[in-house]
Amino acid sequence: MTMLDKLAKGSENIFVPPAPRRPFVDGCGRTINYLRMSVTDRCDLRCRYCMPQRPNFLPKRDILSLEELYRLACIFVAHGIEKIRITGGEPLVRKNLLQLLRQLGDLLPKREGTESSPEDLPESLPGFLQNLTLTTNGTHLTEFAEDLFACGIRRVNVSLDSLDAATFAHLTRGGSLSVVSEGIDAALKAKLAVKINCVALRGVNVSPEEVDRMLAWCGEKGCDLTYIEVMPMGDIGNEKRLNQFYPLTELRSSIAERWHLAPSSYSSGGPARYWHCAETDRRIGFISPLTENFCDGCTRVRVTCTGMLYPCLGQESGSDLRAPLRDHLDDDEPCAKIVAARVAKKTRGHAFVIDRNTGMSLARTMNTTGG
Repeated sequence: MTMLDKLAKGSENIFVPPAPRRPFVDGCGRTINYLRMSVTDRCDLRCRYCMPQRPNFLPKRDILSLEELYRLACIFVAHGIEKIRITGGEPLVRKNLLQLLRQLGDLLPKREGTESSPEDLPESLPGFLQNLTLTTNGTHLTEFAEDLFACGIRRVNVSLDSLDAATFAHLTRGGSLSVVSEGIDAALKAKLAVKINCVALRGVNVSPEEVDRMLAWCGEKGCDLTYIEVMPMGDIGNEKRLNQFYPLTELRSSIAERWHLAPSSYSSGGPARYWHCAETDRRIGFISPLTENFCDGCTRVRVTCTGMLYPCLGQESGSDLRAPLRDHLDDDEPCAKIVAARVAKKTRGHAFVIDRNTGMSLARTMNTTGG
């Protein structure tokens, strides 16, 4: 029985873990256990480092349906994926997204007769998802935070590049800092752990005053913080990434002059490398695709909202999964074979550079690929 057949039955708990299938392993011998899955390219903000002011969003026919996304997730989980992060665009603008999140939540193991969270369960149960997370810009968290927790999500990443309302509005081309701040408070009230993602932008948010304010605020809120170098992906209109780029090696050195940082062994499964900040008792992470390459331990793949599989964020080579999903409604094996073949070609590292003429390393955009 295919996953679509199970969906059609309308069961409240439609996932029955299959016998474990062969994990997806790349050409470097790394077992793939982490899927970042984009559900939409649309977003209600227009961040200057991410997209042009008037982006051309994809037509609905090109986007995977919620049923197709769920079926794809089940294929990956059957082959050893333990963590799924839902991304966009802004995932919470996707209509009826909670339907998909509830179904994905059913892939998480639950102890009979309890409301145990995934963190309370054994680390490895074959055929089950171990961790379901979501990345958001925070504009809809006030509405959805409690529902996200009910679906089994326990952590969210929130993009927040400045605590100055005017700077935030400028960077997002009209976004409201108060709306995002209220959303973060709603998430924390709903018992969701929140990690703040902040893109480091030269001359904008990397001054000692801005950084100290962000660190102190995260400490007060009880949020971890991760700084990210600009990703040279896609056309961002008149903005110049070379002007935006600020190396995190410099930022980390600057922070260490004022705050006590100690290396941390913590890993979220992503590319960030973490330090413990003594003054806030929180972690601060750094994702530096341009100045420090942390690719050797990468066990992640991405699926775009159109069904393109990219084993590496920084490489153009990918495989179309939408066609086999739609051409083989009764058979998941063709799709699984395509994934296995593409993952086997996953390279050891990415090749990000900022082209001096275009400002890009890759033509595809971050809002389509998924953050």
